[in-house]
Amino acid sequence: MEKVSQQDRLIMSTAVREWYRHYNVAWDDQASSFLCDAAIELYNDGCRSVQEMATVLIGAYVGLAATRVNAPSSDSVH
Repeated sequence: MEKVSQQDRLIMSTAVREWYRHYNVAWDDQASSFLCDAAIELYNDGCRSVQEMATVLIGAYVGLAATRVNAPSSDSVH
């Protein structure tokens, strides 16, 4: 991962919090780790806005179950 500014960290963090708000899910360490990894991947792929990143996270990982290790990957969620 390239050097990430404080602003970019804030973008990723806010996008993950938007996922929690959208699904009305209580904080979960495992889900947070999974979602942060996904946000980093999106960042590395060029995603640089909260809205875009949150939209992708919300669409790809539908609810808490989708953040579990054995859950379908984002590639299989349509």
